[in-house]
Amino acid sequence: MAAYLLAEIEITNPEGYKEYTVHVPPTIAKYGGRFLTRGGETQALEGDWPQRRRVLIEFPSMAAARQWWDSSEYAAPKKMRQANSRGRLLLMEGAPTS
Repeated sequence: MAAYLLAEIEITNPEGYKEYTVHVPPTIAKYGGRFLTRGGETQALEGDWPQRRRVLIEFPSMAAARQWWDSSEYAAPKKMRQANSRGRLLLMEGAPTS
């Protein structure tokens, strides 16, 4: 069953974060992940949603997403992201398909 990583990011250092965006895609692809949204336009329909960069990544499974998160390939980019932004990340199991 697919899994989704939702990230809400407040970029504190745009130049450093730009470097992160160059290094992270190959690490995601290696674990079967793909970007569904990557910081595009958003429109709040209900409630208060502060302006943030939002990213949604699909992985084949929760296990694949965790393998990516814990991987040596993502360790350096993760530190780069954390040094140049503040964020909240959530890993969610997808709904079963029938």
